[in-house]
Amino acid sequence: MANPDGLPAGGQKGLSELWTRLKFLLLAILIYRIGTHIPVPGIDPARVAELFDSQRDTILGMVNMFSGGALERMSILALGIMPYISASIIMQMMTAVTPSLEAIKKDGEAGRRKISQYTRYLTVALALVQAFVFVAGMSGQGMAYAGMNTISFYVIAVVSLVTGAVFLMWLGEQVTERGIGNGISMLIFAGIVAGFPGAIGQSFESTRQGDLHPLLLLAIGVVCVAIVWGVVRMERAQRRITIQYARRQTGRNAQGAAQTSHLPLKINMAGVIPVIFASSILLFPASIAQWFGNANDGTKSGEILQEIAHLIGPGQPLNFVIFAVLIVVFCFVYTAMMYNPKEVADNLKKGGAYIPGIRPGEQSAKYIDNVLTRLTVVGSIYIAAVALLPQFLVVQANIPFYLSGTSLLIVVVVVMDFMSQVQSHLMSHQYESVMKKANLQGYGKSR
Repeated sequence: MANPDGLPAGGQKGLSELWTRLKFLLLAILIYRIGTHIPVPGIDPARVAELFDSQRDTILGMVNMFSGGALERMSILALGIMPYISASIIMQMMTAVTPSLEAIKKDGEAGRRKISQYTRYLTVALALVQAFVFVAGMSGQGMAYAGMNTISFYVIAVVSLVTGAVFLMWLGEQVTERGIGNGISMLIFAGIVAGFPGAIGQSFESTRQGDLHPLLLLAIGVVCVAIVWGVVRMERAQRRITIQYARRQTGRNAQGAAQTSHLPLKINMAGVIPVIFASSILLFPASIAQWFGNANDGTKSGEILQEIAHLIGPGQPLNFVIFAVLIVVFCFVYTAMMYNPKEVADNLKKGGAYIPGIRPGEQSAKYIDNVLTRLTVVGSIYIAAVALLPQFLVVQANIPFYLSGTSLLIVVVVVMDFMSQVQSHLMSHQYESVMKKANLQGYGKSR
């Protein structure tokens, strides 16, 4: 039965549910953006903004990007979802190397809930440490109002930041359950995209003032489109290993034909995790050297630290080399921890499947491992190229370029995942309406 819009009843229901989920997602993003403008009590926002203007190329700049500008405003959501991301990554690694956690993970839905609970506890612990460091650092550099260096100020500020981090963790989980897409990824996406209007306006203003040639601005736009196209192609690319299932044997007779399937392996198995790790590890020593170098300005040690910060700082040749090497290393390490070829080969063997021309068991594991290694080589080069190309544009063209490689990858991957989930949601309801229309519920009983 069709409705006045010409859609089946199931399709209309699917659109209604999809619209409800989209509204919840938009509401969550709106609440998140409002929260980024609520300051922590006792912190002077103007002085914090001045600090971030001089520290945009340090680790503070990267954390501020993930927080959607909340850190430079020192809002209650200044920590963003970085504590939760860090806790999730740590728990993934610990699960891969700790037998007890791995056993819990394999315990179905109950194990997944227990791992999620451990991740929440670790998030609170990391948020406490980061909040205290931020508050102590801001207070030590005179970012607090006069007379605010008291125990009560520290308690209120730390509690405000930790509460904001826990709230974002809860909000992300609610978006995942009641909205569309992965909640944490959508919040990161919203924080990054929030800086686009300002970056575009700054680029046009630089062009108007003559600091940036119009043709160069057009070339930058073309390069950005080409990078997005390349990221989409690479993220969708797969290496499919042919898998065959043996025919069932009944007595001396084999029943049915051998079925053929595929084992899909993505070129980029590690996602954006290697870029985040590499950026954090590279920017952290550079930022520490710069801060302590400025604090000891005029001394011999201060000059050495400032020289080190300059050599490994963004835009320097040594920075490009170290960044690329770290990305490649983390691609291999993270892929090896998250994907176990031996376990995959054992599961294929248990399911009666095999790779044509390869013996089941150890030989299959070696074959999958070799294929995965070659894919990781290509994937790591691709990720390093995407991460470094914006920096080359900044250095060579001297432009106010907002997008970093990390943010570019996150934006494209999140949009692709969002569209995929929207399509899956619509398709599931279309199949449901078709099955109801076919009226197959009593087919088995009649036979």
